[in-house]
Amino acid sequence: MVYEPREDSELLRDCVGRFACGRVLDMGAGSGIQGIAAAKKKEVTGVTCADVDGAALAVARKNAEKEGVASKISFIVSDLFGNIDDIFDCIAFNPPYLPGRTGKEGAAALDGGSDGREVTERFLRAFLPHLADGGILLLLQSTLSDSGETEKYLAAHGFTAEKVASRKFFFEEIFVLKAVRRVGAPTQVF
Repeated sequence: MVYEPREDSELLRDCVGRFACGRVLDMGAGSGIQGIAAAKKKEVTGVTCADVDGAALAVARKNAEKEGVASKISFIVSDLFGNIDDIFDCIAFNPPYLPGRTGKEGAAALDGGSDGREVTERFLRAFLPHLADGGILLLLQSTLSDSGETEKYLAAHGFTAEKVASRKFFFEEIFVLKAVRRVGAPTQVF
């Protein structure tokens, strides 16, 4: 089951449209909304859409073909960075961030584990070697999943981060962190 783009995906897509450049990775691509937005930009030289679900990537490929940008995108089945060796200038990721186990079929795109940070933490421990010096991380976050921890982690690993877009709801705020990697920042978790 593919996560239908909603407010969070659209918020991140708008930031991809503003900031993506060079080689772009759409992590957890789902429908391909981020990768397609990146591929439409002339400043983007190539896009990789990665998702753990091959069926989701088939949908992403079909959507990219419909939008006329499939030739600029490669599609790879990967559990986070398990099958990815490349270095990117921009990585966009809308991780599952809702706390609690839903137990519903197809809910993996929403299930962030007991505290909403499970997938985000796995991503943070793995992405450093895959982002170029000066590269940009566009990461969707929620106040429901202790986003302050993400900001502390990024600062400790050589990033300057700022909120570049947000949307408030009665129960949470979702926002996009734009984190820029300082030249010479560590490429390994410490």
